[in-house]
Amino acid sequence: MKKHNYSAGPCILPQEVFEKSAQAILDFNNSGLSILEISHRSMDFVAVMEEARALVLELLGLEGKGYQALFLQGGASLEFLMVPYNLMKNNGKASYLDTGTWASAAIKEAKFFGETIVVASSKSENYSFIPKDYTIPVDADYFHCTSNNTIFGTQMKSFPETNVPMVCDMSSDIFSRTLDFSKFDLIYAGAQKNMGPAGTTLVVVKEEILGKTNRHIPSMLDYQQHIAKESMYNTPAVFAIYSSLLTLKWLKNLGGISAIEKINEAKANLLYEEIDRNPLFKGTAVKEDRSIMNATFLLNDETHKEQFDLLWKEAGISGLNGHRSVGGYRASMYNALPIESVQVLVDVMKNLENRI
Repeated sequence: MKKHNYSAGPCILPQEVFEKSAQAILDFNNSGLSILEISHRSMDFVAVMEEARALVLELLGLEGKGYQALFLQGGASLEFLMVPYNLMKNNGKASYLDTGTWASAAIKEAKFFGETIVVASSKSENYSFIPKDYTIPVDADYFHCTSNNTIFGTQMKSFPETNVPMVCDMSSDIFSRTLDFSKFDLIYAGAQKNMGPAGTTLVVVKEEILGKTNRHIPSMLDYQQHIAKESMYNTPAVFAIYSSLLTLKWLKNLGGISAIEKINEAKANLLYEEIDRNPLFKGTAVKEDRSIMNATFLLNDETHKEQFDLLWKEAGISGLNGHRSVGGYRASMYNALPIESVQVLVDVMKNLENRI
């Protein structure tokens, strides 16, 4: 039976990426060696790294604009402290928008480095919406936001206009929709949503914002060190980066971010229309802030849970359970999830309605 993977991450990737990655494990570039055993200093892998970094900037429209793309390790969680280490001045301050669990975790780390101002938060309403009409202090060293909140199913539809350097955690929606990425001075994202398997983290940073903190930064946490060593200060996550390159090439061949955005909007519209139409279900995020990546919803009557769970599992659906802090269900519709899988879920929801 075909599986329909709604996992929030690690998550579904394009089938051709699985196939080419699997072949590379057996024999990479007809070298007789596995991608898992080649030297990261070999010409074959250096070419992979260079192409992946260049393709990131190409897809984001940031070529020739003073940005560097880095493939690092430690997940987005390590970036929670690398950002203030590299951007918050001694005796400086930073501003943060609190929109969910991961934004809150980033705030926690920043507080170790200096004054950390939360300009707005939706925590009191269980992060069911994106705060708006907040003020960013003009003397902040940077402003940090999280573009998409996987756990709570909300997404920023617009970003503030500010002269303060803007940092964004795009772990769960990077490469999924068109944005003016030049508005951001630093973007970071764990690979395991829209880009590749777990194990590498993408950082895209405007070089001119670095080197201004007047603090000592340990080498492994210093973006300038990683730029100088072209993402090879230490042994990189070879397989994760190669698989990410394959995913980026798949996206480019599809037509780039503008093409996948149309597909993602169609998937999200299909599911949200059913959530709103079907009397058995309700969404958890306010409609204007609903994520096109992660749709969170509940049963209006929990006595139907056992029957619904049986139906979606019988249909080959996987990973639909919601996060414990929200409950209910979460359908993660990342780039590689086909619209046919969304239709299967919608049909299951209709089936439950017909049985009640």
